[in-house]
Amino acid sequence: MSLLAVSDAAERLGVSTRQVQHLVARGELRSLARGVVDETSVERLLAVRRGSHTRAWAESTAWAAVALLSGREAGWLGESQRSRLRGRLRGLGAEELVERARGRASVSRYVAHRSAGGRLRSELVDTSSAAARLGLATTNAIDGYLATTALKAVAARHGLIRDDTGSVTLRATSMDLVVVRDLIDASDVLAALDLAESLDVRERRAGIGVLERALGEFRG
Repeated sequence: MSLLAVSDAAERLGVSTRQVQHLVARGELRSLARGVVDETSVERLLAVRRGSHTRAWAESTAWAAVALLSGREAGWLGESQRSRLRGRLRGLGAEELVERARGRASVSRYVAHRSAGGRLRSELVDTSSAAARLGLATTNAIDGYLATTALKAVAARHGLIRDDTGSVTLRATSMDLVVVRDLIDASDVLAALDLAESLDVRERRAGIGVLERALGEFRG
């Protein structure tokens, strides 16, 4: 685990130290001690932002974007909101979509004992299996969504240890998990967004490619 002073993180991100503190409060960076953040969390945020400082959409809007690109209605938004969002999506590129939609979940990474794999997967809406469909080699990594209210209990039950280089990724959201499962079944858009946030170049490229095609089809 690499440590980075808040001032150094601010310089690397091109923001103020106060903004770094806001990013920590929103869960986009991980604080390890007073004045210190995890360097890998900074690298992940840089990978998503790609030099931009655009604010992420609200959680409900981010999920609605995934739904619309997946051919679903996003009924939790009003019709006027959906109409505006459709217009925004027609003008977005894949990388901006990744940045805008990052607010769909709070992402935490962990190290787990190898025996936790099957039991842990059963408690998640698992997206890691999508990698094979997108032409990537399968791994033992665990990646999935769960309710925000369940995060602490799941981490404790499986003895997970926070580590931003870990192979277990938990994406905590307040969106109904029935909706999340439906979106995973409907298309590869959600899995592609997850992959596009990866530090692995191949995974990111695969995710961006799927999103570019989805946006192209959405524009008609």
